[in-house]
Amino acid sequence: MKISTKGRYAIRLMLDIAQNSNGGNVSIKDVAQRQDISLKYLEQIVNMLSKAGFLHSQRGSQGGYRLTRPPGEYTVGDILRVTEGELAPVACLADEPNKCPKAASCPTVRFWTGLYDVVSNYLDGTTLNDLIEEPAESNENFCCYI
Repeated sequence: MKISTKGRYAIRLMLDIAQNSNGGNVSIKDVAQRQDISLKYLEQIVNMLSKAGFLHSQRGSQGGYRLTRPPGEYTVGDILRVTEGELAPVACLADEPNKCPKAASCPTVRFWTGLYDVVSNYLDGTTLNDLIEEPAESNENFCCYI
C-alpha cells in the first residue's frame, strides 16, 4: 500500500490546524505557508475533509478552519479513508463480507486479511494527539515529509 500525497498532506493539514487553532480558526493560507504545500492543493483536501465533517469553516475576517472534534478523536485511519478511500491491500477485502467466489478456498486470503488487520489496527490506533505528543527526536527514522 502506498499513501498518496493527498493522504500525507491531509494528515499534515489536520495536525497543523490542531496545533495552531488555540480555540479559534486557522487560515488555510497560513497552513499552506507553514507546511510548504500549494494553497490550491490544500483547498481540495480541505473540501474533502469538510464534507466528511472533520473540519468546520467560517468566512470573514476571523474566518478559517477548525476541527469539529478534539484531536484525540481523529485517527490517522479515519483521515486516510477520506482521502485514499478503502485501505484494503487487495480488492476482495474491500467488501464485507468478502464476495470473491474463491474466498473459501483461496490459500492467500488469510495472509491478506492478517495484513489488513495489522495495518488497520495501527492506523486506527494512532490519533492526531499521538502524533502531536510524540517527541520529535523519536521521529528521526521517519520521513520528515509525512
